[in-house]
Amino acid sequence: MTTEPPLLSVPEHGVPPVVDTSEAFAEVRAGLAAGSGPIAIDAERASGIRYGQRAFLVQLRRAGAGTVLLDSEELGDLSALNAALSGGEWVIHSVTQDLPCLQDRGMVPTALFDTELAARLLGWEKFGLAAVAERTLGVRLAKEHSAVDWSTRPLPEEWLNYAALDVEVLLPIRDALAAELVAAGKWEFAEQEFAHLLDFRPKVHAEPWRRTSGLAKLTSRAELAKVRELWLTRDAMASEVDIAPSKVLRDRELIDMARSRARSSDDLLGRWSRLSRADAARLFRALRRAARLTPDELPPKREPSRLPRSPFSHTEIKERTAALKAAVAEVAEEHTIPHDVLLQPALVKSLAASGREDVEAFLTEHGARPWQVALTAPPLSAALDELPRA
Repeated sequence: MTTEPPLLSVPEHGVPPVVDTSEAFAEVRAGLAAGSGPIAIDAERASGIRYGQRAFLVQLRRAGAGTVLLDSEELGDLSALNAALSGGEWVIHSVTQDLPCLQDRGMVPTALFDTELAARLLGWEKFGLAAVAERTLGVRLAKEHSAVDWSTRPLPEEWLNYAALDVEVLLPIRDALAAELVAAGKWEFAEQEFAHLLDFRPKVHAEPWRRTSGLAKLTSRAELAKVRELWLTRDAMASEVDIAPSKVLRDRELIDMARSRARSSDDLLGRWSRLSRADAARLFRALRRAARLTPDELPPKREPSRLPRSPFSHTEIKERTAALKAAVAEVAEEHTIPHDVLLQPALVKSLAASGREDVEAFLTEHGARPWQVALTAPPLSAALDELPRA
């Protein structure tokens, strides 16, 4: 019979008060500056509830300073933390998820350790914080509050308890993962990845409306134009009242509205009754704007590519990509590293379409780290040598 690991339910030193005044903020900054070693950092957002991805609560923990909970919505600018944390390593679980909202609050790291990425470099199949905590520390974390509305004020005590525990486990997890990376001969890989993450910025789409789920159902440029106008209107409406766009209209409703034959805002109200009359009128005006566009003003069916024109046909690119992916998969299996961590699939496809033969230079130019180039350039070059030339 397997014994379940114990549930970590209460922070070692209790839950500290939430810092929401400039005086208290100055006090905890001094404490963090006087502390030593890495700093565990986490952030809680209200994804799917509020507009955007801003942090509503920021948690920090450092030896000698204990745990700090910051009401980042009330404090706003947290850039004053940078001096207090300067030179310290930030320990974050999934940097690409949390760093953007920390940067939005003015926080800029000088060194990083990503516990999720470390677990993935080690080839662990389960790399969520709860799974990593169980594997490294032998404890369970309750995760029932991960998707709550963190814009709620005041925050319930049990939510704060959950938030404090997340940073309490990060520092010992960091030490355990670092030891595993060294033992596996992957510490240098991790160092390069963590340094690369310092410059991470989320991808900015030139036409974000094209991310609408279900867009492939539309067959005409006129319908695409309607989705574009509706998407922009929905986004503006959501921003004005600080709610997630999906709370105004879900993507599938946006698609249905674009395909509808509504002749007035009353037609929209009859089908989407939760809309206010003002909102229905605003959305109908968006449909009218799209209907008045000339053929030259309609969006193309596919997003314009920013990649150089390939010397290969679509079929040839698919065949070349498959061959290069197979080469990467072999290396990934040999080193027990997920193929998408070893080398981004988009980069593999770009190489396949490029016609370039100097693989090492191509990968370096496109941001691959030295460890990635060293492991993948030789097999990718060999695979290209077996393929037809442009």
